[in-house]
Amino acid sequence: MSFRFCPACGNELAEGTHGERVRMGCSACGWVHWDNPTPVVAAIVELDGRVLLARNAAWSAKMFALVTGFLERGESPRAAVEREVLEETALVARRTELVGVYDFPRRNQVIIAYHVVAEGEVRLSEELVDYKLVEPADLRPWPQGTGPAVADWMRARGLSVIIQDLDRS
Repeated sequence: MSFRFCPACGNELAEGTHGERVRMGCSACGWVHWDNPTPVVAAIVELDGRVLLARNAAWSAKMFALVTGFLERGESPRAAVEREVLEETALVARRTELVGVYDFPRRNQVIIAYHVVAEGEVRLSEELVDYKLVEPADLRPWPQGTGPAVADWMRARGLSVIIQDLDRS
């Protein structure tokens, strides 16, 4: 979120050194817009040995990705990813393991990725319009966002990784 005026006193913000970085701040009341990244959880959902990729209603028909979501106040990342999987797909997490933590500067996010072995019948939330189940060896990770987590997960399983060339899609 970008600020032009101070949310505390309404004064116009100006660049200044706060901590060790240049940030927007208020000279009148001292408020600082730290602009820290938002933590996001991502799930490599495994269902019956295949990986679930979902399509958000706002995306093009060819675009599928991992189930993702934001942490809620007081929620651990593990609980958040299990909640997101349940909310978005109606699947229940049976085993959840951390894959890694990834920066996503384009969206000012930090992605905390998990491998979630799930069970149940897929029923998509209103946010998602389609899904597909992909054999792990057939996954083609994308170069940014949650794609590096998929690539790391595949490498950890001894699978060959071919990164999608998004310019050719």
